[in-house]
Amino acid sequence: MTSQNELTVVVLAAGGGTRMKSRTPKVLHAVAGRSMIGHVLAAVRALSPARVVTVVGHQRELVGPHVTSLLPEAVLAVQEEQLGTGHAVAAALSAAPVDTGTVLVAYGDTPLLQSSTLSSLVADHEASGRAVTILTGVVTTPRGYGRIVRGVAGDVTAIVEEKDASEEQRGITEVNSGIYAFSASFLAAAVGRIGNDNASGEFYLTDAVALAVGDGLTVGALVVEDVAEIEGANDRAQLAALGRALNTRIVDGWMREGVTVVDPLTTWIDAEVELAPDVTVLPGVQLQGATRVEADAVIGPDSTLKDTEVGEGASVVRTHANLAVIGAGAEVGPFTYLRPGTVLGARGKIGGFVETKNATIGEGAKVPHLSYVGDAEIGEGTNIGAGTIFANYDGVEKHHTVVGRHARTGSNNTFVAPVTIGDGASTGGGTVVREDVPPGALAVSAGPLRVIEGWASAKRPGTKQADAAEAASDR
Repeated sequence: MTSQNELTVVVLAAGGGTRMKSRTPKVLHAVAGRSMIGHVLAAVRALSPARVVTVVGHQRELVGPHVTSLLPEAVLAVQEEQLGTGHAVAAALSAAPVDTGTVLVAYGDTPLLQSSTLSSLVADHEASGRAVTILTGVVTTPRGYGRIVRGVAGDVTAIVEEKDASEEQRGITEVNSGIYAFSASFLAAAVGRIGNDNASGEFYLTDAVALAVGDGLTVGALVVEDVAEIEGANDRAQLAALGRALNTRIVDGWMREGVTVVDPLTTWIDAEVELAPDVTVLPGVQLQGATRVEADAVIGPDSTLKDTEVGEGASVVRTHANLAVIGAGAEVGPFTYLRPGTVLGARGKIGGFVETKNATIGEGAKVPHLSYVGDAEIGEGTNIGAGTIFANYDGVEKHHTVVGRHARTGSNNTFVAPVTIGDGASTGGGTVVREDVPPGALAVSAGPLRVIEGWASAKRPGTKQADAAEAASDR
């Protein structure tokens, strides 16, 4: 097989994708947390090629930087006018001339394409010594595809487009993917011979196959096992279908690695997510970005975690989390919102209807119910009472609150930042804390309770409230 310094990969990504009807270039539309071209580049990178040339054209000011952010060593070749695939490959070879080894040509809108398939294509091509090897697929309904015509010995003799195919040829179910392995020396000579004498006036790479056959060179084909790998997305419906297929592959892969997924149909897992064995994923879960979940954690139901770390044995129920860290054995949810910068320590708890942001909550600390915790540090073992607000914003700037270790704060508290509540301190129910509370102290801001007898009868006469009060007084 070709060594690393002899394999060149050309990724075609210059098309406009008008059927997407989008301001976003087609290849930048995302599935499973990556752009379509991002999936292709990941598959290509695994081959360790000597060079990768990406052909850009339409909206290249967006596509080019995205490609180099993912693969800094990639060469960008500009196709000023989109005049067909043959023209695009000619632009690639002009930007990065090569005449030895193998040139692999792929497309930027085939997100299910796997590195193992590309590696097999290159290996088959080089072992056979062919000029061209085509990656093909067998489909039940070949309508719209170019058909692969093979000779008696099995070599490819032609690619026939449907409009040019005979009735017999239209019955062929092996179709062209448009993904090729070429002998670099043949391709370098062939691109200049490809003409545009056709209805579209474009230069088609398929014509290189006809040139090879005409030169008496061998052309072969490798049939892909999973035909979905070679499918591209031209509109949003096709994009969604590819997304579903890719998600099925990802979820199935994790189940085979020891992850329990209770309902694969309602579970979505991005390509970059990492899951340990014995994780349990309940229905209605989305794991996005660089999320990582450790062993024995239970996620869901109905939770979305993005770029979030979940420790061993943690429980996350009906929660939305983004750029958060959840410690081992911790409990989160239900109906909880963890915003960026949230760090929950081991065995800690963030309970129902709690929102946190830029908050560090220590080991064993608890924020059980109905609270907002922003720009705060809560020490280990501390319990925050229900209905507590960390008032971190003064209308101009954000300020920080520190609650010490093993503190106990009452319900319906407001901590007006910046403020510090010391280790082992307590606050009474309804307290508004505007000043620092020393360690071990009790802070109470509410005045004495006043009871005004007969108020309902005097102030609400004739109401059901007053009637109830008077009836109770008569008993």
